[in-house]
Amino acid sequence: MADSAGYLWKNDTLCSIRDRRSVRMFSDDAVSDEDLKTILHAANQAPSAHNQQSWRFIVLRGERKGELVSLVTSKAANFPKPSSVLLRMASRSIAGAPVVIAVANSGELITRGTELFKVDKSIAHDFFRIMEIQSSAAAVQNLLIAATSLGLATVWLGVLVLIKKDILKFLGEPEGEFMAIVPVGYASKTSIRPKKRPLDVAVKYL
Repeated sequence: MADSAGYLWKNDTLCSIRDRRSVRMFSDDAVSDEDLKTILHAANQAPSAHNQQSWRFIVLRGERKGELVSLVTSKAANFPKPSSVLLRMASRSIAGAPVVIAVANSGELITRGTELFKVDKSIAHDFFRIMEIQSSAAAVQNLLIAATSLGLATVWLGVLVLIKKDILKFLGEPEGEFMAIVPVGYASKTSIRPKKRPLDVAVKYL
């Protein structure tokens, strides 16, 4: 099906990429275990640096999800108003979703690579840290698109990086690098797909 710009979306995968959007308000409908495992399998199929797959997926529901909401809300008070408002909005999205998936880098690639590379350790550390972040970001994107393909709604709550140490401690992953908190559920209302910049603005040919 062609869009307003005349681009033809040729298959279901491309349509899921097109239709993915950030949803912050969810209905009370539960996410099935089967659908949850499907999107986690999709995330785990992402490309990763040296195929190390140095990511963790932590699933939160019920009481533990509620504890995360309380953590984010309490920490929001320590920030200036603009950041505090965004953190409180994030906590409401977490509270409203039936399930939340946290993604954290394990730090394994950073540790192993820093020891193996015969260069300055600070350079090697930054190099492998970036590679871990890139790998986990690919996993999160797989998760978001897979969820869209199943009719599920998601949002990547990037603002929580402001309190990443607290979240990592809460998740039991203090050695890793925080990547994402993704509420998952069904949208409470239909949202409009955001307008994207035209390709001639975003693409440069050399």
